[in-house]
Amino acid sequence: MDDVRVRRDPATVESAVQSTWAVAAVATLHCLTGCAIGEVLGMVFGTALGLPNAATVVLSIGLAFGFGYSLTLRGVLGAGLAVRTALKIALAAPLPTRLPAVVSEVAADTGESRTH
Repeated sequence: MDDVRVRRDPATVESAVQSTWAVAAVATLHCLTGCAIGEVLGMVFGTALGLPNAATVVLSIGLAFGFGYSLTLRGVLGAGLAVRTALKIALAAPLPTRLPAVVSEVAADTGESRTH
């Protein structure tokens, strides 16, 4: 069998890399914005409704992930990706990386707001 080598135009490769980084940056920005919106709304609603700390934490985490995934999908779909690909990107990284951060942030905020 002949060794077939595919020639890649450096400009095309560079463009693809820049495009990938641009999509990743948009997805990350939208995810973090959505998480922040959800966390704040969860804290506001939980406090306004007089929910116990644990319920406020659960509400905040649920809203953070809901808003985070929604805004991430919006950004990724806006970059021109197919729905199936956008879902894979949106669901791939945030769960294991953001869950501990969201839980600790909300728990710390809840503890502070209830002690004063």
